[in-house]
Amino acid sequence: MHKALLIFGTRPEAIKMAPLFLELKKSKHFEPIVVVTAQHREMLDQVLKIFNIEPDFDLDIMKPGQSLEGITIRALEGLCNIIKRVNPSIVLVQGDTTTTYVGALAAFYHKIAVGHVEAGLRTYDKFNPYPEEINRKMTTCLADLHFAPTITSFNNLIKENVKKEDIYITGNTVIDSLLHISKRDYDFPPILNSIINSPLRKILVTAHRRENWDEMKNIFQAIKKLVENFDDIHIIFPVHMNPKIRFDAQNILGNNSRVSLLEPLDYEAFIHVMKNCYLILTDSGGVQEEAPSLGIPVVVMRKTTERPEALKANAVVLSGTDGEKIYDTAARLLSDKTFYLSMKKKLNPYGDGRASFRILRSLEYFFKLSSERPEDFRYDYDDNLISET
Repeated sequence: MHKALLIFGTRPEAIKMAPLFLELKKSKHFEPIVVVTAQHREMLDQVLKIFNIEPDFDLDIMKPGQSLEGITIRALEGLCNIIKRVNPSIVLVQGDTTTTYVGALAAFYHKIAVGHVEAGLRTYDKFNPYPEEINRKMTTCLADLHFAPTITSFNNLIKENVKKEDIYITGNTVIDSLLHISKRDYDFPPILNSIINSPLRKILVTAHRRENWDEMKNIFQAIKKLVENFDDIHIIFPVHMNPKIRFDAQNILGNNSRVSLLEPLDYEAFIHVMKNCYLILTDSGGVQEEAPSLGIPVVVMRKTTERPEALKANAVVLSGTDGEKIYDTAARLLSDKTFYLSMKKKLNPYGDGRASFRILRSLEYFFKLSSERPEDFRYDYDDNLISET
């Protein structure tokens, strides 16, 4: 039995690692062991509860006003101690957080193999997103297995001289989670029930990225203008815990009956809100991946995106952070039905819900438990999903 140490610390990581944990639990070859750094405490715990995951180790490193260097130092020391204690066969990390990079580094220091889930995403701008772009590039240098979600990610890794045989195109595990949760029956709490059941078109907003903090007023002014000019919309905005974001959101968007500034939603509530929305405005990476499976067009309020597949598939549009551009893009989607329908996808370039299964098969192949290399996930931008070896 091979010990697979899954390391994560934030809500997005937990969402994307949960289906892999569940897949590994079913395997007769692997014992999944979960370590959380709790880089983000409350939002992480929400996901663990939804998927009924009890961590084997919890570093609980989060501190008020924490710095990147503080997260790095506390996580590295704690993870090295756990790796020495567990002596896993492989360490699995996900994405591009500080926990991701430090987890891979700790494994390297102890000569343990590293599998990188969601490998190969790139913007080629080291400060956009910050610090994620550098975290994922450094993790690539340390990883032995690269689980690329798409052919674009695969090609990025090939350009960086990663060996082709070390890369597996799996699709993204976030789609596994999305499809699992979206099929559940869900009763909205009273604060959301009246909004969801109203005849107004719902627009979901998320805005939190570090590199956008100085642009939040522009973003919120654009949203305010949308509400003023379209009387058939209702904004649902779960506001990030960052004090500056909360202050600006309340100052610009508060006291409007068609703007609901909410506390952060747990993952299950968030998915079911997404299902009921007409449009999404976001600076999130994960939402760009999730929304196409639900057929919801997305305006990406960022200057760059490491997820060009959604752009190629015409499932999202990149507006940047300029308020006028955000407004113009969203307004066109609200008023131009042909444009809106051209973006309303149901097929998803990021996955088909079988990414965790492919990762498990890749691990079996790596440890010589199977003689067959698993087939890769492929997406054809003419709206056809195809799988081929």
